[in-house]
Amino acid sequence: MTKDELMNLQKYLQAKFGNPQLQVRARPKKDDSAEVYLGEEFIGVLYLDEDEGERSFNFQMAILDIDLEEVTG
Repeated sequence: MTKDELMNLQKYLQAKFGNPQLQVRARPKKDDSAEVYLGEEFIGVLYLDEDEGERSFNFQMAILDIDLEEVTG
């Protein structure tokens, strides 16, 4: 992913989720994916998908049962 794509993805996610603390960061030694953070907390990975010259991005976020317990008490 290019720097421009990373910035555009960050702006898109910030607008979509209404949260300016979302950050998209390049992954070391990987150019087909990026990490997504909420503040300093890692929350998921964005993957680049290229098919017949078209590019799309897939966001994958794992939610652990322990994470659910924190919010449901």
